[in-house]
Amino acid sequence: MFVRSLGACPAIVANDLCELRELFNPLSDTLPVTYSLAHAVVRPGERTLRHHLEGATEVYYVLSGSGRMHVGDEVREVGAGDALVIPPGAVQYLENTSAEDLVFLAIVEPAWRPEIDFRDEQEKSRPEGG
Repeated sequence: MFVRSLGACPAIVANDLCELRELFNPLSDTLPVTYSLAHAVVRPGERTLRHHLEGATEVYYVLSGSGRMHVGDEVREVGAGDALVIPPGAVQYLENTSAEDLVFLAIVEPAWRPEIDFRDEQEKSRPEGG
């Protein structure tokens, strides 16, 4: 059995500028899975950068807060209890439109790694994340 507490995971600023805590990734943990799982936070009034993952599907599950999810040309209001599927290569970003943190889990299949995560050209001038 593998158990990791969220509090044991260091917070980082992800490439898309959200706060991220990676719960597990089989590339760094010896686990019998092919996906990664992270806990993410977008603060009130903020948004993630437009970006896409090459060759990986993402699933977001919103734990709290609400916002607006942009995937390609589609825009949807999302909130606690919503699950979203983001296809490989789809340009995406998430806006927090609420007064509270927008908190979600992100599953990436196959597991997230830096070399598949690309900022959209429009975002190249924004500050770098961690």
